Amino acid sequence: MLANHFQNGIETAKLVWSRLPNSEDAEEQDGVVSRLSDASNVESLDYEVIENYAYREEQAQRGRLYVGYHVAVKWFFALLIGIGTGSAAVFINLAVENFAGWKFAVTFSIIQSSYFAGFVVYILINLALVFSSVFIVTQFAPAAAGSGIPEIKGYLNGIDTHGILLFRTLIGKIFGSIGSVGGGLALGKEGPLVHTGACIASLLGQGGTTKYHLNSRWLQVFKSDRDRRDLVTCGCAAGVAAAFRAPVGGVLFALEEVTSWWRSQLMWRVFFTSAVVAVVVRSAMGWCKSGKCGHFGSGGFIIWDISGGQDDYSFEELLPMAVIGVIGGLLGALFNQLTLYITYWRRKYLHKMGNRVKIIEICLISLITSSISFGLPLLRKCSPCPESEANSSIECPRPPGMYGNYVNFYCKKENEYNDLATIFFNTQDDAIRNLFSAKTFHEYSAQSLLTFLVMFYTLAVVTFGTAVPAGQFIPGIMIGSTYGRLVGMFVVNFYKKLNIEEGTYALLGAASFLGGSMRMTVSLCVIMVEITNNLKLLPLIMLVLLVSKAVGDAFNEGLYEVQARLRGVPLLESRPKYYMRKMTAKEACRNQKVVSFPRVVKVADIVSILQSSKHNGFPVVDHTKNGEALVIGLILRSHLLVLLQSKVDFQHSPLPHDPKGGSVPIIDFAKPVSSKGISLDKIHLSQDDLEMYIDLAPFLNPSPYVVPEDMSLAKVYNLFRQLGLRHIFVVPRASRVIGLITRKDLLVEENEDLATVELQSTSVSSRRHDKRAVGRSTEAEHPLLDGLLVENPL
Repeated sequence: MLANHFQNGIETAKLVWSRLPNSEDAEEQDGVVSRLSDASNVESLDYEVIENYAYREEQAQRGRLYVGYHVAVKWFFALLIGIGTGSAAVFINLAVENFAGWKFAVTFSIIQSSYFAGFVVYILINLALVFSSVFIVTQFAPAAAGSGIPEIKGYLNGIDTHGILLFRTLIGKIFGSIGSVGGGLALGKEGPLVHTGACIASLLGQGGTTKYHLNSRWLQVFKSDRDRRDLVTCGCAAGVAAAFRAPVGGVLFALEEVTSWWRSQLMWRVFFTSAVVAVVVRSAMGWCKSGKCGHFGSGGFIIWDISGGQDDYSFEELLPMAVIGVIGGLLGALFNQLTLYITYWRRKYLHKMGNRVKIIEICLISLITSSISFGLPLLRKCSPCPESEANSSIECPRPPGMYGNYVNFYCKKENEYNDLATIFFNTQDDAIRNLFSAKTFHEYSAQSLLTFLVMFYTLAVVTFGTAVPAGQFIPGIMIGSTYGRLVGMFVVNFYKKLNIEEGTYALLGAASFLGGSMRMTVSLCVIMVEITNNLKLLPLIMLVLLVSKAVGDAFNEGLYEVQARLRGVPLLESRPKYYMRKMTAKEACRNQKVVSFPRVVKVADIVSILQSSKHNGFPVVDHTKNGEALVIGLILRSHLLVLLQSKVDFQHSPLPHDPKGGSVPIIDFAKPVSSKGISLDKIHLSQDDLEMYIDLAPFLNPSPYVVPEDMSLAKVYNLFRQLGLRHIFVVPRASRVIGLITRKDLLVEENEDLATVELQSTSVSSRRHDKRAVGRSTEAEHPLLDGLLVENPL
């Protein structure tokens, strides 16, 4: 009977395997992962406000009550984002800790009779968890692979990678993280939590998911990319706050690392969201302390309290601490370079072979990781437990299956422990807590720490980039704390001072590796202080972060920038390149032929231009009575597609109409978050429709950003990035000035009668120093368009 069940299990496994897509079927999937490496499949976002006729009519109808309602909804959504992200973090932590606790409990109970049987069970449990993660990602949510931070950083930079904020990506991120982290891989769940928070914020912004009919129209308040960007920023900060229980660190992480646009109103909402997350996680911790969370319930909520550690430090210790920063910069830069090479090779050769290869790859890595974590402690000799008087609060050895220090693994005597098993046979959170601990003096040997450092560093490099949700915060902390503790052991032996704690140096090592790899400074400094609850270490953390970042910058870029470039996300960095100072805006246009529309255009001409051009923005040109061509605005490709699909503004006459007559319909141009929107192939137009005309004046942006042709490209770059633009018009040098605006003109009191304020048109020849005058002219001349400078042709 047992043989029949075994045979049925094999047949079932074969059936599941046969249903997995092969290399040919993989290309027919959603293809999000394969498209990430192709920059032509990403699209820029429209953060600029399109002040067309519909927008102005909508703003004119809004009163103070509606504005207050809109602000209240923003704060309400910030509350929901905090609750949702905090709840997701609690669920992921509890699931990971319970799976890991159950795994260790079963393994330790079996090795009491047979280490080989325990080894087999340990490998199978890890393999099952990892397989569940990669199966979810490859079959359900391809965009859930990786940490997601490079893609979210690209989104907030103005680049939309299709699929990264969908509902299925959220589900794949949550359950995939549980499988990959619970399966013992050298990965963390903190990076995916940032992506999880961004997905929750995005789904709230569009009222839910439309594919699964879980959306609500009354929630669809934010229809522009600009408003959704603010929500996603709140979600990113909430993810960091939930991952590390560091609300202030979450705010600074969003400000320093992922956002390109920031303002004071947004900071208030981000701070409120992070505070809500802290309350949710704290409440969950209080509930878990009552013992209702199962295995390791309270261990998964990160806080490594070392407030009882080293109280003071001497001047002599600054040198080895700076050395820790140098080591962190070197190892972090090497980590970035190795992951770049391996991920590039993996995407170019391995992952193109289909999802089966992705599954086999991560399963093999799981087998290797499990074999190393179980086999290496068998080669280490056990150490006698310290005297109970010196460590009265620590039990040595720990009972089988319990988390914490002093694990009895393959020891001949009962009062012995295996220091290498103490690191491997724990969840990553508990292993870091052990390494940071100030109460475990001389718990680890240098040989065990060095062995763990080499093996875990190699596993982290190989595992990062596979088809599972993967973060690098916690692996980076484990790597850094290992060599930091090694340096601390050397300092203790060299200076012969009893007040030096190895755990303090482990903390500094963790900060140095993260600084050398991710190149964060302020946010990482605050996060490390918040999770260790020791403000006295702030100057030391600042020192190692500055040193490690400086050393790492000398070799390559940060981890997220490297991965973003590898995935084809065209990020605009904070500073322009040096060569841009010597180039002008006209030179950047490369004498391109600008494709433009007349004000009244034939439908057939619109279809023809959209089919032959891939641009997403087109100038609209009108002619005066004298025959002079004037640029009257910018029309977006997405808006043209909406007009073609709705057909509500088609007209038989090629003459323009007056939008003030009230005959122009107000059309909703909003598109769902992270979707392709309307495709030209799906719009059905009859022959009669193609002969119709559209007046584009009511639907274009009449006030696009314009720069003169001789402006330096570096200045254009700064405008582009700081304003979050998608297009900039390049025009010839203007012939005359019609007005001049100064700070005084922008500080007119709201209750001041504008009719009594001197607001005159200013001419250079007639006015010398009257800088309060604001240009007001209904006959303003628009120069001819010389070029169109865009972020990319998308």
